[in-house]
Amino acid sequence: MKRENLRNIAIIAQVDHGKTTLVDGLLRQSGTFRANERVQERVMDNIDLERERGITIMAKNTAVDYLGTKINIIDTPGHADFGGEVERTLKMVDGVLLLVDASEGPLPQTRFVLKKALELNLPPIIVVNKIDRPDARIQDVLNEVYDLFIDLDATEDQLDFPIAYTNAKLGTAKLDLKEENTDLKPLFELILKTIPAPQGDEGGVLQLLVTNIDYSDYVGRLAIARVFSGTVKVGDWVAVVNSDGETVKTKVTQLYGFQGLDRIDIKDASVGDIVALAGIEGINIGDTITNVENPKPLPRITVDEPTISMVFAVNTSPFAGREGKYVTSRNIRERLEKELLYNVSIKVDFSNMDAFRVMGRGELQLAILIEMMRREGYELSVSMPETITKEINGRVHEPMEMLVIDVPEEYVGVVTQQAGMRRGRMQKMQNNGHGRVRVEFRIPSRGLIGFRSQFLTDTRGTGLLNHLFDGYEPWQGPISKRTTGALVADRAGKTTTYALFHLQPRGTLFVQENIQVYEGMIIGENSRDNDLDVNVIKEKKMTNMRASGADEALQLIPQRLMSLEQAIEFLREDELVEITPQSVRLRKKVLQANKRPRHKDAGS
Repeated sequence: MKRENLRNIAIIAQVDHGKTTLVDGLLRQSGTFRANERVQERVMDNIDLERERGITIMAKNTAVDYLGTKINIIDTPGHADFGGEVERTLKMVDGVLLLVDASEGPLPQTRFVLKKALELNLPPIIVVNKIDRPDARIQDVLNEVYDLFIDLDATEDQLDFPIAYTNAKLGTAKLDLKEENTDLKPLFELILKTIPAPQGDEGGVLQLLVTNIDYSDYVGRLAIARVFSGTVKVGDWVAVVNSDGETVKTKVTQLYGFQGLDRIDIKDASVGDIVALAGIEGINIGDTITNVENPKPLPRITVDEPTISMVFAVNTSPFAGREGKYVTSRNIRERLEKELLYNVSIKVDFSNMDAFRVMGRGELQLAILIEMMRREGYELSVSMPETITKEINGRVHEPMEMLVIDVPEEYVGVVTQQAGMRRGRMQKMQNNGHGRVRVEFRIPSRGLIGFRSQFLTDTRGTGLLNHLFDGYEPWQGPISKRTTGALVADRAGKTTTYALFHLQPRGTLFVQENIQVYEGMIIGENSRDNDLDVNVIKEKKMTNMRASGADEALQLIPQRLMSLEQAIEFLREDELVEITPQSVRLRKKVLQANKRPRHKDAGS
């Protein structure tokens, strides 16, 4: 049976190529919002962090009606670190809209999501967005897309994809660049024509695959799932098949469909519908909801393995417990257990009582988790990120990344040198003639730890950097870590202008005057490779020859404010980041200076 009045589609793209803006346009032009309704930009990015950073972190679904056909649209993250979100949402759809920037073209994340879509035989529609950019190179970008399809072993049918040209900000689409158009109607028509209607046996055994979990204050846990076979109604008794293959009998107390940004009550759902079910306790992503008498589970969702790990532990600094609401190891453990229910691409080792090894796709994914925790009132300390190695045929193998860098021509030399120092091997170099060069490297994952901030400094903030997991290779050998040491406070107290002024020539300071510090807290970066214990609370001695008021004439260089990601990238093995709802501090693992081993070698 085919549901001709229904389409399920995912929008996939690189970060900042305009996915969420395009969804805004589709929602507006389908009549989802009233004519006089005020709607904020990027309405699907409803998490504070998403709005602040301009990236999608969690996959979300919405639905629009176009000429009597319901189109379920899933907005997926564009960053490789959140690839787990993409992998599971592609299970819900029958086709994809692949969005590509008219200037930047396909980037590593585009390759990742397209590969997943082609493996699932999902027909793609290519949308070239931002065609109004002055540096748009539409034909070159299309050639790169074709090359990418061929590189990913696409079939003849998959290579015969339709193309739409859009300006998502203005809400216009056209199938021919010479056309003039003022709306997204051609894109809607293309979706109905290209994306197949969902198929399945309405009278068959009930099969729903749970791909997301949500929560409602009124009805509790919600399982978001797609109906692959059969029909489900409110009040039905169903069986849930969990990860261990066990079957649990339960009742559907509430059933919701999606319309625009709202969940709406529905009485029943059949093949192809994407619904939210309430009343099913303990259900997880990947579970199958099926018939009680004749359970038929669907294959579970598989996700690529994590490549980076960090240790989340209780905050043990002298300032512990002052700013956070949740400070114990039990609090941190419960929060991580909750995260595992929603986030399929994260794994946690709970074998230690006070410190938990959290494994994810990349630094950004773990930094986003930490940022969410601190905003919820958690206080914790985290260690330096480490790559997760494997033993293959008796040899240690480490994860590798495909690194694509887009920089102005004058910075190619310095960037290539930095990548080379981190065991990066250049694979490809391409100059598009607009003064920018694209360079591809194959580099160990650990070589990228701390690379982003160095890269932005070297390119004066003009470089673009994208990377993607690219398999395992034998251990690549030592990589030099941070080549500078730390300036470490040697006693507790409040920083003074006098002390900081005389420390400025030693390196870069992270703190300003009149800030509370403790012994072992890192207050700056030493310009040399060794750690230096310094007194930052020293005051000028008062004598009858001069007044202490002369301090006011001392000018301090503005301190370097470290963001959470920069602090994580800065870490060495013997250092931690202390994270509270109000502060991000760097510290040594061993606080007492006389108990701390001395650094002999900065590289390892």
